[in-house]
Amino acid sequence: MTPSILALLDEIRAIGQLGLNYAENPFDRERYERLLHLAAKEYAAVSGLPESEVDSLFRRELGYITPKVGCTGAIIDPQGHFLLVKRSDNGKWCMPGGYAEVNMTPQENCRREVWEETGLEVEVGDLIDVFHALPGQYDQPNTIYILLYLCTVTGGTLTPSHETPELGFYDHTSVTNWHTNHAQRVERAYRYWIKHYRL
Repeated sequence: MTPSILALLDEIRAIGQLGLNYAENPFDRERYERLLHLAAKEYAAVSGLPESEVDSLFRRELGYITPKVGCTGAIIDPQGHFLLVKRSDNGKWCMPGGYAEVNMTPQENCRREVWEETGLEVEVGDLIDVFHALPGQYDQPNTIYILLYLCTVTGGTLTPSHETPELGFYDHTSVTNWHTNHAQRVERAYRYWIKHYRL
C-alpha cells in the first residue's frame, strides 16, 4: 500500500476519532463509527493485526488527534561509543527511548525510558534534533515526532530488561541491523557530539 493511501487512512481515522469524541447526534455518530471501522479494516490489512485489535487501539485515543511523540536518549562514552539496546520484539538495535507519557516533560520521559531500558540514571541535556515518521513508514500507521536528546550518565547500573535483553556501548559503524531510522539518529547525534563535546 502506497504512503499516499496510508496518509488518507490516517486522515479518515482522525476524522472518525474526533467525530466520536464530540458528536452528539446519533446519525452523525453512526457515520463516524463507519469511518473508524473502514480505517481499522484497511490498517489491519496493512499491518497484519486483527481488525478488532486495531479498532480497539483507535478507540483508546478518542479526542483531538495529534502526532504521537517519542523521546530518544543518545548516550556516548569518551571513545565515541553509543549505548545501544537490542529490542526483544524484533531483534534490532537502537538507542534507548520510546513513546512519551502524559503528565511528564519531554526530558522526564527521556530519563524514564533510558532508566527502564538500561538501568542507568541520566541527565537529559541538549535537544539534538527532531525526527519524524509518516503513516506507512516502518510498517506503522501514525504520524510520529521523535525528540533526540544528548544524555549524560549520572548513576545506576547497566541492566538488561524484558524489552532490551542485550545492551552495551558499541561503535555505531559496526551495527547493520538497525530499528527504523536509528542509523540516521545515531549518525546525527555523533556529528553533534563531535562538533560540540569531543575533547
